[in-house]
Amino acid sequence: MKKSFGPKTLIYPTPVWVVGTYDKDGKPNAMTIAWGGICCSMPPCVAISLREATYTYGNIMERKAFTISVPSEAHVRHADYFGMVSGRNTDKFSAAGLTPEKSDLVDAPYVKEFPLVLECKVIQTIQIGIHTQFVGEIMDVKADESVLNENGLPDIEKIKPVIFCPEVRAYHKVGNHIGEAFSIGKDFK
Repeated sequence: MKKSFGPKTLIYPTPVWVVGTYDKDGKPNAMTIAWGGICCSMPPCVAISLREATYTYGNIMERKAFTISVPSEAHVRHADYFGMVSGRNTDKFSAAGLTPEKSDLVDAPYVKEFPLVLECKVIQTIQIGIHTQFVGEIMDVKADESVLNENGLPDIEKIKPVIFCPEVRAYHKVGNHIGEAFSIGKDFK
C-alpha cells in the first residue's frame, strides 16, 4: 500500500542549477534553484521558477536573460552557498572564490568553473502561485572538454551533476548507467 503525502513538491530528482544574472548596474549574481527542467525541444527551451522576492527574479525581468551553470559534485558547497545568501548585499562570486564569465550570446554571466552551462534568453514568463516560471530559449550549451565522451558529447558520469531532494533538504550524486534509452524496454513491444 502507498502512503499519501498530500500536495507537496516531492519528486525525484530535482536539479541543482546555478542561475546567473546581471543586476541593473551590471553586477554579476548567482542563485541556486531546484525548480527547473527542459520544457521544449524545438526551439530548445528550459523553464525555471523563482519567487518574486528573489534578487535574481528582478535581474531576469530587467535583462530578459539568464544562464544555468551545472555544478559538479566538487562544487556542491559553492552551489549550496549560492542558495543561502542574497546577491542584494553580497558578491557571491567573490565570496565563493569563483569566476563570473560573461556570455557572448545573452546578457548574463555563468560560473566559469562549472562543467556545463546553458545560455538562455527569456521568451515567456508565466505567473504560477508564489512562483514565476521563466521559459528560456537555449541559445548555446557550453561544456568543458574534460567532461565530453568519445563522441564529443557531455557525459553525465564525467560532469557528476548534483541532485536535490526537496522534502529532506539533501544533495545526492547521480548513479551509474543502467541501460540504453529507447532500447531496454523494447521487449514489451
